[in-house]
Amino acid sequence: MIITTTPSVEGRRIVEYKGIVFGEVVSGVNFIKDFAAGLSNFFGGRSGSYEEELMQARTEALEEMKQRAKALGANAVVGVDVDYEVLGADNGMLMVSVSGTAVVCE
Repeated sequence: MIITTTPSVEGRRIVEYKGIVFGEVVSGVNFIKDFAAGLSNFFGGRSGSYEEELMQARTEALEEMKQRAKALGANAVVGVDVDYEVLGADNGMLMVSVSGTAVVCE
């Protein structure tokens, strides 16, 4: 499965459009990660715990989108967009959503 942010796949012709597909992941951030991130914020540096959570959520969202495209009979997803949001009363939830157009390429 080819997944790309571009509107086409170089060297391949799109022969069928299957529709828009999505992948969404909402992930909670727990107390331990908040505490570790707070220390990184206080002392400076990157927050490895948040970065790991973000990478995992993005990977899962892309995989979900890929599976939905595959279920439609697509072999590629073009025009992929990735969005990040924080949710919840205390901003304790991270949402990653991805979308794109499922297509069949030659």
